[in-house]
Amino acid sequence: MSLVNRLGIAAAVTGLVAALGAAPRAQSNGGFPQFFVPVVADPAAKPLPNPTPTIIKEWGPLPGGRMWGSSAGVDIGPDGHVWAYDRCGAFDLAAGACDTSKVDPILKFDRRTGKLLTSFGAGLFVVPHGLHIDRDGNVWVTDFAVNKERTKGHQVFKFSPDGNVLMRLGRAGVAGSGPDTFNQPNDVITAPNGDIFVADGHSGQNDNPPPGSTGRIMKFTRDGKFVKQWGRIGSGRGEFRTPHAMAFDAKGRLFVADRGNHRIQIFDQDGNYIDSYYQFSRVSDIFITADDTLYAIDSESDQIRHPNWRTGIRIGRATEDRVTGFIPPHFSDTRPLGVAGEGVAVDPDGNIYAAEGPGSRPAAGGGLTKYVRR
Repeated sequence: MSLVNRLGIAAAVTGLVAALGAAPRAQSNGGFPQFFVPVVADPAAKPLPNPTPTIIKEWGPLPGGRMWGSSAGVDIGPDGHVWAYDRCGAFDLAAGACDTSKVDPILKFDRRTGKLLTSFGAGLFVVPHGLHIDRDGNVWVTDFAVNKERTKGHQVFKFSPDGNVLMRLGRAGVAGSGPDTFNQPNDVITAPNGDIFVADGHSGQNDNPPPGSTGRIMKFTRDGKFVKQWGRIGSGRGEFRTPHAMAFDAKGRLFVADRGNHRIQIFDQDGNYIDSYYQFSRVSDIFITADDTLYAIDSESDQIRHPNWRTGIRIGRATEDRVTGFIPPHFSDTRPLGVAGEGVAVDPDGNIYAAEGPGSRPAAGGGLTKYVRR
């Protein structure tokens, strides 16, 4: 088919989609457009049900007068209790306070009382970023930064439930794009069979990513042997501009929060592309419950990065790109569309927890906010 004919077909498709009311945006790698992305309005701009109208700020107080810093990690263990991390009192990602701190960044709380049950991890991290609790209760955490001495950072840790280090992936303090190195690992998750997936590359959402930046998903066996990787920085299918978080649905499909591209991408566990969702905004974290309810938290939307979209928690089904519920953000004097956390998790009672990131931590007053189910 000639280029003229192909362009004519593309124009016809564009006109048809526009006539149906969805304005298309072409995604391309410099050649003929790969696919069309609908330009959608924020579904949260209209009233949507809020299943958790009761808000408990500063949930999960820390002992001894210790003050929460920022966080982006919260998850639920097999016993239903809440795991999170604190960046050792620091708000700024660049601060790296955990490198020299003696406090434990990894924390477990009773989901009913908010009492601290256990803590560990002191001296191991620079800036914790991704958090995952597997079906055996093991705790996985990524360290996405590096210290000045380049002796820590760019690693993934696996802990036993009581804090023993069981595995380390990556090379301490070494940033890279090979099979044994990470460059700002954002998140980690394990499949039911134990396979390990790491979302690598935090800087890809920047206008000018630093040299060596990555945007990829890496797969390992349950014992840490590299299997494969897919993705690069970009906006096409299977490309990423910061794969910030991951979750599995009931079918075992891997959902990736492609934050800089304002979408969720869905893959099978071999990296084959399945679908993309655009209704859930600029997603920082995803949580999918056993009944395939999808919770996506947006911490970054504003008039520069994602105009006319609100921050907050959008709720829908993992089976379709449709938002059916919304939890509004915290009020902010400086951001008219509000501020919301970076991490989200849902306990067995349906209560929702937000891990407050650098943007929302001052408004939230603490590292965790609990939204109580109606």
